[in-house]
Amino acid sequence: MTYIWILACIVVVLILWIAVSFNSFVSLKNRSKEAWADIEVQLKRRYDLIPNLVNTVKGYATHESTAFENVTKARTTAMSATGPGEGHAKAENVLTGALKSVFAIAEAYPELKANQNFLALQSELSDTENKIQAARRFYNTNVRDLNIKIESFPSNIIANIFKFSKMEFFDLPDNDVAQNPVEVKF
Repeated sequence: MTYIWILACIVVVLILWIAVSFNSFVSLKNRSKEAWADIEVQLKRRYDLIPNLVNTVKGYATHESTAFENVTKARTTAMSATGPGEGHAKAENVLTGALKSVFAIAEAYPELKANQNFLALQSELSDTENKIQAARRFYNTNVRDLNIKIESFPSNIIANIFKFSKMEFFDLPDNDVAQNPVEVKF
C-alpha cells in the first residue's frame, strides 16, 4: 500500500513539473512575441517619419535626388522585411545608412538646420531610434531566456515533447552602419 502512495506522489509531482514547465515555456514564448511586436511598432513609427523628413530636406536640396531615392528604396526594403532574422537587420542597417546621407545633406544647408519642421522631425527620429534600441534589447533578453530554457536540462525534455523551438535574436550585423547609429545634430 505504501508503494502505491509513493508511486502516486511521484506521478503527481511529475505532472505538476510538466505543467509548470509547459506554462513557463508558453509565458516566455508569448513575452518574446510581445517584445517583437514592440519593435515593429517603433519601426513603423520610424517608417512613417522618413517621408516627412525626406520631403522637408528635398525642399532645400532638390539636386540631391540620388540620396532621396536611396532612402525611399531602403525604407521600402525594410518595410517588406519580416521577422527578427538577419535579413531584416541588414535591411534596417541599409536604411540607417541612407538616413545618414540625408542628415549629411542637411548639414550643408544652414537654413534647413534652422527649420522648425526639420528640427521636430530630427527630434522624433532620434527618440524613435532610442526606442527601437530599447525594444530590441528587451526582445533579445526574452529570446535569450527562452532559448536557455529550451537548451537546459531537464526543461529541454518538455521543450522537445511539446515542440518548443528556439527563436532568433534581432542582432545588428558587424558593420560600420550598425556600429555608428544615425547621428542627429541640433
